[in-house]
Amino acid sequence: MAPYESDDAVDDARGDAAPEGVPHAGRRKAARYAVPVAVVGVAAATIGLVPALAASGDPDLPKITAHQLIDKIAKSDVQQLSGTVKISTDLGLPNLGGLESGLVSGAAKGSGDGSSADPQAKLTELVSGVHTLRVATDGPEKQKLSLLESGSEYSLIHNGTNVWGYDSKTNSVFHGTSADSGKDHRAEPPATPKDFADQALKGVDGTTSVTVDGTEQVAGRAAYKLLIKPRQSGTTVGAISIAVDARTGMPLKFTLTPKSGGAAVVDAGFTEVSFARPAASAFAFTAPKGAKVTEQKKDATARQHAPKAGEGFAGGREGSTVLGKGWTSIATFDTGAKGGLPAGGSKAGDLSGFLGSLGDHVSGKFGKGTVFSTRLVNALITDDGKVYAGAVTKDALVKAANEGK
Repeated sequence: MAPYESDDAVDDARGDAAPEGVPHAGRRKAARYAVPVAVVGVAAATIGLVPALAASGDPDLPKITAHQLIDKIAKSDVQQLSGTVKISTDLGLPNLGGLESGLVSGAAKGSGDGSSADPQAKLTELVSGVHTLRVATDGPEKQKLSLLESGSEYSLIHNGTNVWGYDSKTNSVFHGTSADSGKDHRAEPPATPKDFADQALKGVDGTTSVTVDGTEQVAGRAAYKLLIKPRQSGTTVGAISIAVDARTGMPLKFTLTPKSGGAAVVDAGFTEVSFARPAASAFAFTAPKGAKVTEQKKDATARQHAPKAGEGFAGGREGSTVLGKGWTSIATFDTGAKGGLPAGGSKAGDLSGFLGSLGDHVSGKFGKGTVFSTRLVNALITDDGKVYAGAVTKDALVKAANEGK
């Protein structure tokens, strides 16, 4: 189906007015899956990502402008729902026989509480592969997210001031408390199409083309398709498509495709969804007999001030500076480590050589460095310890480093 309006027709509605149409965490009533964790995963932290799971047949819906559809999302007030979400992430990382997952998980565990049920470690698995999630929410104080695995299940439950994580594979339990029940929690990984859409809509400004691209069926519901495309060259982002429930205004599907083409970088959508209130028992949890229970460390409150997932690179590290604007913005910071990649002992040296083999060696006015690439996010680490990262091309990173000298 053809777009309802041309790109030019939405410029005025989207330009300066766009930020007012984009939901802000402080005033948004729409249900959130409050997962109080800081997750390693630059792509998920920078831009929302997610499987095209639409049913056949395009529904006949009243025409709507892009500005009206963004406003509809912002005003969405879904307080109760339950459903199943499928998430597929393909960053194009090299196949290391599972080593990459171990490195990511290990990094998270290093800053977590040491339990396999700690959400900070467990939910890093969402940054790659295909996953099925069951989600449920009943207002701002009750949420549940279950990650279904082969022969096992991981559940994260927020009920009032209690946060429980349970890993059935190891029969391990993580328990934490939150004094700010019902408020915006510390950073969490995107888990639903709404989470991804909220992050993407924060970037809608004059550097962005926004149109309504017809309609579709998602999980048996009629939805509008919002199409977001960068106007700038130099970005690795091709387009973002968001299917918005025609009745509730809640995003039902999110798909991000790279500028290089091919499969979506991340593709996520509801396969089943209900807006009825879930049973209270869905949010009740009692540690199983014999389970090892790990209590959240007292100093874990420091992690509550971790950067929000939607802050991306710009707010992802203390002391970082953002160069440029819009889709071609690049975050840069100084690691303070000379020599670029890790070095020191024999093991560190081996790691340095291994990582170096995965990147492209570059040089310029800035000196020398290594660029690590995915299908979405690229990062340049210079030999003098500076990092330049963003959803931009390798050439854009080298140019930024040269101009920084």
